[in-house]
Amino acid sequence: MTTPETIRCWRCQSEVPVALLCSRCGAVQPLPTDLDYFRVLGVERNPALDESALSSRYYELSRRLHPDLYQTASAQEREASLHNSAIINRAYRTLRDPAQRGVYWLELHGEKLGANNNRVPPQLASLVFAVQEQLEELRDARRAGKQAEVDNALSQLRTQLEEQRAQTQAALTRNFSRWHDDSPETSALLAELKSVLSELAYLRTLLRDVEKENEVSWNA
Repeated sequence: MTTPETIRCWRCQSEVPVALLCSRCGAVQPLPTDLDYFRVLGVERNPALDESALSSRYYELSRRLHPDLYQTASAQEREASLHNSAIINRAYRTLRDPAQRGVYWLELHGEKLGANNNRVPPQLASLVFAVQEQLEELRDARRAGKQAEVDNALSQLRTQLEEQRAQTQAALTRNFSRWHDDSPETSALLAELKSVLSELAYLRTLLRDVEKENEVSWNA
């Protein structure tokens, strides 16, 4: 469903562009719930957005919709400000994180990360197997009382995975930079984006597994 470009102001009944405030009377307007997050925050609809500008815009909108400003307003305007605040917060949480932004960008193009993408990425298969095997060996070493050896190995493993994640995040940034309105390679970019996001998801899982083993070590 396409979001309409205009709405009817609840206060003055004017037909006005979709925006936080009515351009005629200044009343807060409830944003459509299906308005895409880039438009909600008023930033360029591109995954390679300026994160500093995104934060500045978010804090500007948050101040404009602060509940204290609407304590004496009508019930309808108070409700609209709360409604918009919730949407703005949700939009900012999604767009400020590159991985979440990537997943959302897929959704805007009618794709989902999980669709036909549930297998371990081929480029990570050997790493996933090696990490899982090493963690099992370290559990045996812990049970054998070799705690110092376990701690050192977990530290090295975390560093290795963090380096791999940094490389994958750089690949995500490169993918974002290649999106343009007239890009002829949308399908290829979407496929690449899925692959990179899937790799990031598996690396987060592996790092989480390492952290769990660290917690066991701390509590041993």
